[in-house]
Parts: sequence; C-alpha cells; structure tokens
Amino acid sequence: MAKYNLLNRLELPGGVKRLNPEQQKILCWEIRQKLLHTLSENGGHLASNLGVVELTVALHTVFDVPRDAIVWDVGHQCYAHKMLTGRLGAFSTIRREGGLSGFPRPGESGCDAFIAGHASTSISAACGLATAKALSGDRHHVVAVVGDGAFTGGMIYEALNNAGRTGNRLIVVLNDNDMSISKSVGSLARYLASKRTSEGYLNLKNRVEDALKKIPVVGRELRDVISDSKAAFRQLLYHSNLFEDFGFDYLGPVDGHDIPSLVQALRRAKELEKPVVLHVNTVKGKGCDFAEKNPARYHGVGGFDRASGRLKAPSESFSSVFGRELVLRARRDHKICAITAAMEEGTGLSAFAAEFGPKNRFFDVGIAEEHAVTFACGLAAGGMKPVFAVYSTFLQRGFDQIIHDASIERQHIVLAVDRAGIVGEDGETHQGLFDAAFLSEIPGVTVYSPATYGDLRYALDQAFDCCDGVAAVRYPRGGEIPVDERLGYRPGEWFHHRSGGQTLIVSYGRAFGEAYGAMELLAAEGKKADLLKLHRISPIPDACVQLAKKYRAIYFVEEGVRQGGIGEHFLDALSRVRYRGRMTIGAVENPFIPAMPADSALRRCGLDAHTVARAISELYF
Repeated sequence: MAKYNLLNRLELPGGVKRLNPEQQKILCWEIRQKLLHTLSENGGHLASNLGVVELTVALHTVFDVPRDAIVWDVGHQCYAHKMLTGRLGAFSTIRREGGLSGFPRPGESGCDAFIAGHASTSISAACGLATAKALSGDRHHVVAVVGDGAFTGGMIYEALNNAGRTGNRLIVVLNDNDMSISKSVGSLARYLASKRTSEGYLNLKNRVEDALKKIPVVGRELRDVISDSKAAFRQLLYHSNLFEDFGFDYLGPVDGHDIPSLVQALRRAKELEKPVVLHVNTVKGKGCDFAEKNPARYHGVGGFDRASGRLKAPSESFSSVFGRELVLRARRDHKICAITAAMEEGTGLSAFAAEFGPKNRFFDVGIAEEHAVTFACGLAAGGMKPVFAVYSTFLQRGFDQIIHDASIERQHIVLAVDRAGIVGEDGETHQGLFDAAFLSEIPGVTVYSPATYGDLRYALDQAFDCCDGVAAVRYPRGGEIPVDERLGYRPGEWFHHRSGGQTLIVSYGRAFGEAYGAMELLAAEGKKADLLKLHRISPIPDACVQLAKKYRAIYFVEEGVRQGGIGEHFLDALSRVRYRGRMTIGAVENPFIPAMPADSALRRCGLDAHTVARAISELYF
C-alpha cells in the first residue's frame, strides 16, 4: 500500500495536526484513492464522502476528537472521519458483515459522538451534547456537520430555535454542496465573506453592540434600529439572515476545499462563546470526474469500475417496476401524481419525474417525510390521487401524520413503501422492519405486501381503484422471488397451496420465498405442509382466517417485528373464531440488525427456509 504512505503512517487520532499544508493536500489525495478503491468493491456513499475530504481534514486539524465531539448529520459522509480515527486498517470491511458500519456508531468507536442514519438530527443531538458539556463544566467543543439537503427537514429549525436560545457554544458546519441556501455573487460576496470570518469584524460587531447598550435611555433603541437596518442590508447582500435571527453568529461562505481557509474559519468559530454557523461550499464527488458530473447517480452505489465509473449492471427491481407501472397508470389517469422526499432515483421515480414534472404532477418536497404525508392528504382532499414513494425506515417519521391527517378523514393516499423488510448493508438505521406493524395498527389503512412483480401490479390496481382511505403497498429491496410454475401461484388477496397436510405455513412478502422453500424441504422428508400467502396483510382477509382454522398447526413466517406484527394480528383473529390448534410465530425478535447481506440476516433471525423447516419439523412432526 505504498500509495497510502502518508495515510498509513499517521498517528491517529491527532496526527493530522502535525502535517503542513502541502502534506495535507497529499493526505486528501490518498483518502480519495482509498475511498475509490474500497467503494468500488464494497459499494457505499461515494459522492458525499468525496466532497468532504478537505473539510474532514480541517476539522481534525482544529479539534481534538473524541474530547471535542463531531456529530455527522445522516452520517453518509463520515468515511474519511473513520479513516482518521484509528479505523483505517479495518476500512476495507466497511458495509460488510462483521465490518465497519457505513454510518457513525458510538459502539464502534468513541470518536463517533452520536449515531446517524436519518437526516436532520445532528443539530438537536449536538445541542444536547453542548448543553451537557456546559452543565458539567467541560470546555471542549461540539460540532454538527450538516448538509444543505438536511435543511429541508423541519427538525433542523426546531433545533436551531432551541440552540440559539440556550446560548451554549455550538458550531454548526453547513456543508452546502448545491448552494441551495445562499449563493456566492462574485468578488463582493467573497470580500464580505472574508470580512465576516475575520477577527476584526467579529470584535467590531461585539464592541459596537456593547457600546450602544451603555448609552442611557436611547442606547438599546438605537441598537435595535441599527440592527434592523443591518438586517435589511444583510438580506440584500446575503439573501438570508435566518441564522442570526435564530441567535447564531454566521461565518462564511468558505471554500470547502481550501484547507487553510477552513482551518482559519473553524478557529474563529472556536473563539466565540455562543452558537455559530460556518457556511462551507463543497463540490459533491470532488476529485472524481464521473462523480462530480453525476453526483446523484454516485450518491449511494454498489460496485463500480474505478476507471470509467461504470456501475454494475442494475437488475430489475421492485423500485424500477413500481416506477414503470406508475408512469403507465398516470398516462391513463390525469389525477395521479407522485411525491418523493429527496429520493427520486432511489424510489424509481426518475422516469415519472421526467414525463410528469413539467406537468406539475411530480413533487420533490426535500427531506420532509412528515410534510410529504400531509401534503399528499391535501392533494387528496383537492381531488387528486397522490402516491408518496418512500423508504420504509423514513416513513416512520410520518406516523403521526398518517394517523391524524390521513386516517381520521379517510384521505385516499397511496404509500409506496420501498425497502420494506431487511435491507442488507445499510444496517440498523435503515432496516424496514416496523412498517407492517405500525401501519396495521392505524384504522382505515389497507396494506399490501407483494412477493412478485405481478403482485405489485395487482396491489397498485387495488390501492388506486378499490381503497377509499390510506393504501400502503410495501415491497423489499431488490427483485421478486422465484416461484415454481408448478405451484400455480397467481396474484390476488391471498394464495393457498394444498398438499394434503395438517400443518399450514403462513407468510407474506419476501418471506413467502422462504416459506415455500421450507415446504419443499419438508416434502423431501415425507412431511406434508400446506402454504398460505397473504397479499393483503391488513386487514387480514376473513377467508384466510376461516381457512387457517381448519389446520391442526400453524407456523407464521414474518420478515418484520414480532410484537405488534401481522403474525400477532393473525393469532388474535384465530382466537376470535375459537381456534383450538397450535400456532407459532417466526419473526424478527431484535430488529436492530447490523450491516450484512439480506440472506445472512434472514438466517440470523431464523427466517431462512432451512431453519423454518427444522422448527416446523421439531414442533409439529
């Protein structure tokens, strides 16, 4: 690994401080090479990490981690931070089973101050950490690194409001990689920015305000008048005075790839005894031509060719089929519109956006899932047919809105719940193991869980045309399960396969594949078990309950949480019809599953075909 000579010999953490500017440039090059080498094999968040290399080096130059706490928003830009905090040797294992997480994990390293995986949480957590340090007399600093995309989430503004009022020392680094908050306007802007980050500007500002306060009678009033005038001038020049209105000092914008400028600005921020926002402009995908040209495509990737950037050929998936089917339906029905929370490509909506965006039927609301749900309800109340495509893990944020804004008035909205179930390498923060449980608890919500693309088409038809309230169609990451044609499987509310046994295996979604495999394994041992696949999982079809009642034993296979899950709902329904047989639920007992392939996670949870077959054999045969 000669090409990582500098990176390899750093004494970490803290070794970055002893490098001169030229050495730090070399270090940044080596970090980028390491990122490209590892992520081309392992996959991960490429463009976002390439964009913060200089910023990460500057942070570790100025601050003393872990005594100073760095909180990364979302966390998919923390890879360089992991390299610089003693995890370089294990970096090749990132996002692999038993390896490093692709997100900050305090359990992995004390240099990770707070867990991350969802957006817009960093300032809240950092505010809490800063308050705790103030209460304990700890003079070390707390830094929140948050991207401009996260500023579309309402939690950010709740946190700014609180943090500004506390007055505790807190540095918020706004990593603006799309200039979505304020833009540089040439030489004047650069000049003003340099003045605002200078010690002279800050000292002058504080001296003037202190002097005005001391003027008898009119001092405060005069200060307020000047402040109001200054605010108007700032609004003209900077296009926003938001942060100072929240009680923060504002520094920047600063070139996020100029380490000396970053170091200077961060040191200025350290000197202030109050909340500070440091605005940093970066380029997503920096240093890699294909990632800079198309940062969205290289945000989260599987493997890719390092030279060309060519991604591994994507196979058809539930996401792509959903996107294609939605386009076809929207062409026939002009009331259908689609909503995303900054996940256009990830949820398969790119084609829909291209065709219907110009017709004002596609809406990217930013990282604002709560708003997206209620916005959809407003569209429905106005006569439209909205579908909100969202990852299962992020839909959790809209739980209250589904209850209060959708369910009570039975607003007809469609939730396309992507990444339902086990998601694999993204780990604990992204597992979609709660949606079936919490959606099934809400009155008036109909939930479908397809296992095949045919199921998905059927579910969308039902969701749009046959439901009068909230309809949720949940589907896993990746593709459909293979089904033997001899099984005679067909889409519908449920499917029942008879083999003449007195034991029934019940499942839904992707778990149907494992249930089918278990039935085949049992058959090979001369043990007969029948199979019931629920397609509509909430409310559970009465016909399925009556059918299951006839069996001596039932084994329910569920790729979701056990408590409050569909298995427990099924058991309750059986008890209501006085079922006298035995029923066992095989479900996820601990939903916080770390990064690992989905098949490994299924085995870990005892939901793979072999484990299910063995359990049924031991229990019922």
